[in-house]
Amino acid sequence: MYQGTAPSRRLTSRVEASGEVWVYWQCNGRDDVLRVRDMSWGGLFLEAEKPRGPGVQAKLHFLVSDGPIRADGVVQRSVPGSGMGLKFLSVSEKDRPQLAALINRLRRLSHSSGVRKEPLQNPLLGL
Repeated sequence: MYQGTAPSRRLTSRVEASGEVWVYWQCNGRDDVLRVRDMSWGGLFLEAEKPRGPGVQAKLHFLVSDGPIRADGVVQRSVPGSGMGLKFLSVSEKDRPQLAALINRLRRLSHSSGVRKEPLQNPLLGL
């Protein structure tokens, strides 16, 4: 009997944020700054002691040197004491090049640490 692992539902591969990516998060009148654990073209995982529940929408402003990146997201998964996974609902067209630069930079950092990652796929830019 075959007992392999189930295929991932993720459309794009994640890249670890290495502790250097933070977002300013706005949600239902609450503001906070949260650390990004990992991210992909489809979304990100934010570290939070008391994460919001699935279905909650938020505005995200990345605090990075790659330039302004703003996105709207929705919580897909909540893990108390750990954080929450968000799916990007939208990233403005003018911020997509900066998002690409950020993911490329993080991917290069992960390559230099010896961790093998899948090649970059960018569904946002149609590449």
